[in-house]
Amino acid sequence: MRNMENFFKRRFNVPKRTSELIALVAISTTLFLFLHTRDLNTRLKEMEVRLHPDELLSSNQLISGDSGPAHHPSSGVRAMMKILQSAGEVTTTLQPFQLNNTRKAMQEVLFFNRVPKVGSQTFMELLRRLSMINKFGFHQDRVQRVETIRLAPEDQAVLAAMVSSYDTPSVYIKHVCFTNFSEFGLPEPIYVNLVRDPVERVISWYYYVRAPWYYVERKIAFPDIPLPDPKWLKKDFETCVLSGDRECRYMKGETREGIGDHRRQSMFFCGHEEACTPFNTEGALQRAKRAVEQHYSVVGVLEDLNSTFTVLENYVPRFFKGAKDVYWNEINQYNTINRNLFKPPVSEEIKDIVRKNFTKEIEFYQFCKQRLHNQLAALKLPEQ
Repeated sequence: MRNMENFFKRRFNVPKRTSELIALVAISTTLFLFLHTRDLNTRLKEMEVRLHPDELLSSNQLISGDSGPAHHPSSGVRAMMKILQSAGEVTTTLQPFQLNNTRKAMQEVLFFNRVPKVGSQTFMELLRRLSMINKFGFHQDRVQRVETIRLAPEDQAVLAAMVSSYDTPSVYIKHVCFTNFSEFGLPEPIYVNLVRDPVERVISWYYYVRAPWYYVERKIAFPDIPLPDPKWLKKDFETCVLSGDRECRYMKGETREGIGDHRRQSMFFCGHEEACTPFNTEGALQRAKRAVEQHYSVVGVLEDLNSTFTVLENYVPRFFKGAKDVYWNEINQYNTINRNLFKPPVSEEIKDIVRKNFTKEIEFYQFCKQRLHNQLAALKLPEQ
């Protein structure tokens, strides 16, 4: 029995230094688990906001489905602020400098690589008027016979060099994919753009290219352009979707070259690379998100113009000072730029069919909307 007791004493006789080491490892492990759990909790909160942004940040809840002056824009922005602040510490601790890429710009040139059918024509008119008020140069791309949005590297370099050659301050506007000036050894400009609900946008594009006045304008500019097939002109969007027409199938991974893939707005942020061409893919989505986060000062949202103008006026004041006043009191009341009266209503059932194939586009749109709302929250604007 005594031999057995001696055995156990020898078996569990742990040196003092070893005991200290075990205690240190236990404390370190506990600390790591605490930090990791806290990090996971933070990420879960962020994911909840991203997965349910409309429940938290719906512009319809904030501005009664209309961002016009009749609903008092300042009250809409205040309502937005209250909802964002109630979302938790993640929004109230934001600071404007953390979300403002304007400070990264190396030249006082605004580059608006406008997405089609997101209100960019009206936005361009706004910039033209602001150029006279805020004293900056206004430049836009000429109308082209074939509009190519993805450029070869040498053409990207030419574009970047041309934009960088303008006297500052200036703005340049063109339908083109995101072009990284720094890749060509040129100073980075101030990037801005707009986005729109992707399904509403693709419907708008569908009827825009079939509008009679669109072909009249094209025919005047380029007389030798042939007129389209009347059957194609008369084809409505609902029939196009239900019949499985290639124009309205929107298949994952599909690529369309030539004039440019106007089905999706994320391509205008993804860039010119081949990886940006497949439709509705994770890789193209992540590239587009990264470009917005790293380069764009502001990406506005057509459905929430009050927040868009408030953020632009505060984050890019050199160019957008007075934007809200000019838009609501001048442009919106009297201007009918690109308002297509030939676009019939499309049922929600058809829109739901299209949404199933636009999952990445919808995610990108929600991502841009969330970023805009975070930029607004970071301003911590007063009640008045």
